[in-house]
Amino acid sequence: MLLIKLLLRNAFRHRLRTALTILGISIAILAFGLLRTVVSAWYSGVEASSASRLVTRNAISLVFMLPSSYRDKIRQIEGVKTVSWGNWFGGIYIDEKNFFPNFAVDPKTYLELYPEYLLSPDEKTAFLHDRKGCMVGRLTARKYGWKPGDTVTLKGTIFPGNWDFVVSGIYRGRDKGTDESQFFFHWEYLNEAMKKTAPQRAEQIGFFILGIKNPDQAAEVAGAIDRSFKNSISETITETEKAFQMGFVSMTEAIVIAIQLVSFVVIVIIMAVVANTMAMAARERTNEYVVFKTLGFGSHHLAGLIFGESFVITLTGCAIGILATFPAAKAFGDAMSTFLPVFFVSPRTVYLDVLASVIVATCAAIIPAVRVVHIGIAEGLRKVA
Repeated sequence: MLLIKLLLRNAFRHRLRTALTILGISIAILAFGLLRTVVSAWYSGVEASSASRLVTRNAISLVFMLPSSYRDKIRQIEGVKTVSWGNWFGGIYIDEKNFFPNFAVDPKTYLELYPEYLLSPDEKTAFLHDRKGCMVGRLTARKYGWKPGDTVTLKGTIFPGNWDFVVSGIYRGRDKGTDESQFFFHWEYLNEAMKKTAPQRAEQIGFFILGIKNPDQAAEVAGAIDRSFKNSISETITETEKAFQMGFVSMTEAIVIAIQLVSFVVIVIIMAVVANTMAMAARERTNEYVVFKTLGFGSHHLAGLIFGESFVITLTGCAIGILATFPAAKAFGDAMSTFLPVFFVSPRTVYLDVLASVIVATCAAIIPAVRVVHIGIAEGLRKVA
């Protein structure tokens, strides 16, 4: 208890300098935590992927369609348990700035493959039985004030025209990392409209989602599917859902790397600030340390005082920064929900904050501690004089 009291007194002997250092550390930890949370949000789709789901798409590009007849052949592949399908719709709500992911899917099989999308029994029944029904994530529903029974009109971009939907249900995520911003409606509704307005675009599917019996056989099942359509008019590429999501992340990999580098630069800068503070404190107290040596205190005692003071200052700033990260992340997440629908401070981010603070505290105290430990009593007493 006496040691803690001594460390606190030493740390706050120069209150203004210590307060400014703690403020700098807090801001740095806040920035570091937010940047790491952005990186985590970027990979949220990858993290939420299931090992038991595969995605089959056109081998050339996702923008090219596959014939709907492929689903029957895929069902016959050994190891495939469930087949669902869908199209990226790309609809706009009122204005282009109102962006959210919207898909035409097969409701029954899609909900079987994605049990993390939770609907009440009544909402699920309404969605399955209403051809014009749609299922909306609660983030999007809350943003636009939608509720079950409302009619929502999307302006088609890929599929021109105004498309009316009835909100059958508002889903919530089973897991914290589940995307709650998406909009799903019946693929048959889209297909029937295409038969009337653009027959050449009917019976075309953008992607197949497959549930497999054994995740350990994912590579074998994917290979069997792609071999089945080799040399056909539309060859396929089948990959795990995680690999499929990583394909999108890799398109913006340079941005992610830049954010990661900036987060580490922030830590290096604050390390220099804390090191400067500790160097000044050690230099000012040289006479005290020499007196301690004269009284018989060992080098480890003196080093312990310096490291302890560094840890008190740094961890105080760390604690304040972590506490500030949560409300800041919530505000940032609400503002950026359109682009980063899954945005929350994970335990891993908090652990990284603490780890970064420990590294900063340790590195900042090394040089002052070495100088104090190696200073001679005679030399130190001359400086006192």
